[in-house]
Amino acid sequence: MGQSGQRRVAPERIAACLFDLDGVLTSTAVQHMAAWKQTFDAFLREREGTNFAPFTEDDYLEYVDGRPRADGVRQFLASRGISLPEGQHDDPPDADTIRGVGNRKNETLQTIIREHGVTPYPGSVRYLEAVRGAGLTIGVVTSSENGASVLDAAGLSQFVQARVDGLVITEQNLRGKPEPDSFLAGARALGVAPAEAAVFEDALAGVQAGRAGGFGWVVGVDRTHQADELRAHGADVVVQDLADLLVADR
Repeated sequence: MGQSGQRRVAPERIAACLFDLDGVLTSTAVQHMAAWKQTFDAFLREREGTNFAPFTEDDYLEYVDGRPRADGVRQFLASRGISLPEGQHDDPPDADTIRGVGNRKNETLQTIIREHGVTPYPGSVRYLEAVRGAGLTIGVVTSSENGASVLDAAGLSQFVQARVDGLVITEQNLRGKPEPDSFLAGARALGVAPAEAAVFEDALAGVQAGRAGGFGWVVGVDRTHQADELRAHGADVVVQDLADLLVADR
């Protein structure tokens, strides 16, 4: 489609859209939160007994959401005054290391996904269809190492020309969100300058990364009632659903 199509879905200067996955395109953010809670609560209960303070949604949003898995483990445990050895990437899930706890969480997440599946947000599918129809390129930038399998399970791989996920972040030694490295890698993969690309994020760390990278349009997706915080971290616009961006088209 022509320029009118581009104006419908994004500002005219935007040639590419970079989407976070969990919480933006799919509802798997809820499953991630559940997996983190199961993992951290079991870890803290074993360490501190029945007097432990459970992992909360506020903990998830502050220390874990949007960050690479090991960074989330490290940040949250530090908030509780707990320090663990780093360990290795392939540590077994029962290892009391940063990597082991992260792998424990991933094992729990895989079980949850197998039992409940992956559902894309209908509004996000509508928006992806409109973006593709307008001729803009599409990339997914996620800290999750399960990016490919989640996109396949949700039926969204057909839309995606480039994927930067946790595996790519590790392979290329990129800094995780809130640093902009992964989004910058996504822009490079699509052959556009940051100023020509839009970032779509539900995590404060992700919005902060989009702003730090000098991207042309940063959209905050408010799934957890934190619109003011998303704006404060750098979102140009905040919506509750990506379909809200198509309001002028209705």
